[in-house]
Amino acid sequence: MTENAQDMSLNQDIVYDFAASPAFAEDGICFAAKHSGLYRSDDGGETWRFALESLDLESPPPATSVEVSPGFVSDKNVFVGVPGGILRSSDGGETWHVVVLRSPPPSVSTLAISPDFTRDGVLLAGTMEDGVFRSGDRGKSWAAWSFRLLDLSVLCMAISADFANDETLFIGTESGIFRSRNGGRAWKEGGFSTELAPVLSLALSPNYAQDGTLFAGTETHGLHCSKDRGQTWEQMGEDTIAGEAVNGILLSPEYPDPPYILVAVGASLFISRDEGQTWHPSKARLDPSQGVVSVLAPQGLEDNKPLLVGLAGGEVMRL
Repeated sequence: MTENAQDMSLNQDIVYDFAASPAFAEDGICFAAKHSGLYRSDDGGETWRFALESLDLESPPPATSVEVSPGFVSDKNVFVGVPGGILRSSDGGETWHVVVLRSPPPSVSTLAISPDFTRDGVLLAGTMEDGVFRSGDRGKSWAAWSFRLLDLSVLCMAISADFANDETLFIGTESGIFRSRNGGRAWKEGGFSTELAPVLSLALSPNYAQDGTLFAGTETHGLHCSKDRGQTWEQMGEDTIAGEAVNGILLSPEYPDPPYILVAVGASLFISRDEGQTWHPSKARLDPSQGVVSVLAPQGLEDNKPLLVGLAGGEVMRL
């Protein structure tokens, strides 16, 4: 880590989220959303710089989530969730446009971007108390889309890789899981038991359109898996990863081939290489006094690929 204008290891400077360029292996560009704002790295997470300087704010807003366009290499679009709205950049984060959501401005907790964003321009934002907002014009304008959403406290979101055709996405909330099959315009409660909530993390199989597989990480009841599009669920890793907060779930880019799953559980990382049948500690050089809040594997989950880990105390690690 290197020193800069914004200390990357401030106490309580929680690391909420990561995003990386689709061409990360070549350009090394990635972003970290932190309580102290947004940071950018151009060397694969080795060094970082503050990315909101052009806003010229005395007190930068907390960055709670970050997404980059699937076409980032050419369009340079970056989106950041902040209290009250969205920051939008079309030059890789050098300059920003501020989009304030409806009054009273909600607190954005999570973002999701359409895999077909280059064509459809669709973005979704989950909020802490005001449900889901949707944009169909590349983040320029937003509208609330919470029809039939029974819990407006959105903690996480996951979108189908085949969203252009199935328009499917899921959100995790304080009370469970909800699904939309029409691009986030309307919602239906899933088959996830309210007794297992809150749901802190979600991940859909890249092959969800065919295999219907998704994973949910909870605050106190470990990891759960559904193979029927969220209708029924079973717990995974009862002997190793149950009972702690599952703050992040990563799947192999071509899951289930290979069938790798990595989870951030408490202050540890665990990996399964057999679709969740067995679990082992992964890259264990972590501070046991800090929780792992966010994790990103921009080149996949093989042992020789880099892993970005965000800790509750503010440190960003490249493992």
